[in-house]
Amino acid sequence: MLFRHIPFLKAVAMYSFTAFGGPQGHIGMMMKSFVQRRHDVTEEELIELNGFAQMLPGPSSTQTVILIALKRGGVPLAIATLGLWILPAFLVMSAFSFFLLYFDAKAFQSRLFSFVQPMSVGFVCFAAVRMMKTSVQHLATWSIMLGALIATTLVRSPWVFPCVLVVAGVISNFSSKRIPQEHRKPKKIKWVSLWLFAVIFILAGLFSEIARHSNWEHRRAFNLFENFYRFGAIVFGGGQALLPMMLYQFVSLPESRGASAWMSPAALLTGFGMVQAVPGPVFSVCSFAGGLALSQYGALWQIFGCLIATIAVFLPSTLLLFFLYPVYQNLKQHVIIYRALEGINAAVVGIIWASGLVLLQTISKPAFDWSNLVVIAITFCLLKFTKIPAPLIVVAWLLLGLTIV
Repeated sequence: MLFRHIPFLKAVAMYSFTAFGGPQGHIGMMMKSFVQRRHDVTEEELIELNGFAQMLPGPSSTQTVILIALKRGGVPLAIATLGLWILPAFLVMSAFSFFLLYFDAKAFQSRLFSFVQPMSVGFVCFAAVRMMKTSVQHLATWSIMLGALIATTLVRSPWVFPCVLVVAGVISNFSSKRIPQEHRKPKKIKWVSLWLFAVIFILAGLFSEIARHSNWEHRRAFNLFENFYRFGAIVFGGGQALLPMMLYQFVSLPESRGASAWMSPAALLTGFGMVQAVPGPVFSVCSFAGGLALSQYGALWQIFGCLIATIAVFLPSTLLLFFLYPVYQNLKQHVIIYRALEGINAAVVGIIWASGLVLLQTISKPAFDWSNLVVIAITFCLLKFTKIPAPLIVVAWLLLGLTIV
């Protein structure tokens, strides 16, 4: 069944090796790769899928690319896409957990990845401009977009994203927009995904507590799976929201119980710095943290820790996605949901603009550098006015950073 989707999977593989910049940059690359070049989804569908992903816990850019695959080829293609998407980042961050003591991450990033962040802002601007054409067309949607931009820029909380989308949906329900009269067969609800999510959640917690109280020799492996599965099930706001959770779980909590921390805060912060310069999901920092957590048991267990953390953090959001997306598609046929989509799509554009603004503020510290604006402008123009593939643009900036800096 997957053979006929090989061209799509090749595109996903190329995307996974060149998707820098976190979820802010990923949406621009999806626009270029899956909308403009391959036409797997339309611009309107990409905006809608990204808006739906923003309302769920877990990594939003990962869920968006899974949804593209789900629409194209069902669950088997979605699972294959997930594996291809996280593989490069998993390998790099797992290896980094071994080489941490011998690897000068700051020096490496300052050269090869010097232009990656402003390049990502260029991708964000390109995506936002394209999306505005279809999602921001009158005064109400302009107001919703600007309100979402201001809210997500000023309020630095992971809960701001679902809250903004809900408010936007409520506001747009005051319109008189009508549902097109077309009959659609209801989508089959995948209840098995919800049951798996709940059963794994309960069993993970049960075995984690039994292992801790019974003092099993390798109890930390059971604790690790439960910790990351819980993180993947409740975290909103992307990979950055994982940092305070992991600092508490792996540093503060063990020390409060009189035990040694699973890893040092400095090592965890170094991993978060490194993941910013790695293509793929920011959630791949969990591969790094999982390896460090089990490193005391030896190299084999460290590899096992990388696998446990990666599977555990991506599994719950994927199961919820498989359950909730058919539910969402069925609900779209109700007027309340149909009208809400207009406001939600406009709010997504505002969130994307805010992401670019926040990213620009980040790279402008401690001092503003005009060269960043040049990189942003060149990237935007290449995406807007040429047919150069997005991966080639990424490679060009990487090579230029290695040559010039």
